Amino acid sequence: MKKRQSGIKVRLFNIFIICMLLFPSCIRHVNISHQEITVKKINRIDPLRKQAAAITSSMSDNLLAAHVLISGIDGRGKLSSDTQTLFKEVPTGGLMLFRYNLNTNTDDIRNFIDEAVTLIKDESQIPPFIAVDHEGGTINRFLPSVTILPSASSYWEQFTNEGREATLAKIESDSLESGLIINELGVNMNFAPVAEYLSDENRRFLSARSYGPDPIFTAHAASSFMRGMEKAGILCVVKHFPGSAGTDPHHAVSVLHMDKHSLNRFVYPFAVLINQGARAVMAAHTLAPAIDTRIASLSPVVMQNWLRGELGFDGIIVSDDFIMAAAGDQHPSDAAVQAIAAGADMILIWPGHLRQTHNTILAALENGRLSKDRLINAVNRIIYEKLRLGLIEQ
Repeated sequence: MKKRQSGIKVRLFNIFIICMLLFPSCIRHVNISHQEITVKKINRIDPLRKQAAAITSSMSDNLLAAHVLISGIDGRGKLSSDTQTLFKEVPTGGLMLFRYNLNTNTDDIRNFIDEAVTLIKDESQIPPFIAVDHEGGTINRFLPSVTILPSASSYWEQFTNEGREATLAKIESDSLESGLIINELGVNMNFAPVAEYLSDENRRFLSARSYGPDPIFTAHAASSFMRGMEKAGILCVVKHFPGSAGTDPHHAVSVLHMDKHSLNRFVYPFAVLINQGARAVMAAHTLAPAIDTRIASLSPVVMQNWLRGELGFDGIIVSDDFIMAAAGDQHPSDAAVQAIAAGADMILIWPGHLRQTHNTILAALENGRLSKDRLINAVNRIIYEKLRLGLIEQ
């Protein structure tokens, strides 16, 4: 009986989605309830989980503390001696690349990434994620000769002119083509797509980075983007949960002035993406007073109770960069410990803060600010995704 009821709920959810896609003009009048965005929880035996746990249990505290960090990297073309020393001391779980790393020819990019991966793998036996912000439009770290993706907003224009099916197919095709190109260079993680639909709350900040004002189309557009990247061997980090307000978090605190019911509707695209297999989500430095007095990236209520508990997400939670003004005045290393303790699995950090952050995590393990179980839990998720993507040989 329970299985039958569960099947009925899933069918009703799918019918709801189809109706909204067929009648997009009704979107403004839709009230998406909490029940409608509750995702399916599927219990299955996955042998990679056991392998991930075995690898994690063999890691020292030093490696565990390094593996939850995604660090920026100085230079381009070739690692400097200082960078080599840094990553030998702190063999991070990921590296993030920016335009200053990639403003060169493809051979230099490939060699630069290969050198960094080899160095870290020699120290930890585990290759790092290689991440970029590759949303499309103005959020593109590569030279035009490498790859070009349209802005998210351009697909909304296509949707209004050509319809849903053609647009979603184009998004997936563009994403796959671009994903294959950057994956061939060594990239395997993308801080994209933006899963936030445009609203009066966020329009000033997101603008062309959003797939438009329709939450249903945004959910399926982001899903198509994610599907293309996954086919190319790239892990998408869906962002920015639970959403952005109009204030740029690089410069000031971003506050969502909504009650819980409105917030449930606001995160609708995230719920759909989780339901469709999203494996990584970025927690924003957004404050949602109806949920917690702490920003999302430091809030166990947001990350553990809401994102994991209510929405059923079991992948990697990545924090946004803690040097942003919205993250507050504390040192990034202290914020990193708080974020991991609150439920984040990976922390974005700059090279200048890497040693101190690594040492602060180790100190927090010793003094009890951070539990070993929480750190192991985080690294387990990271190792699992690297196994799933084939970055670690099975």
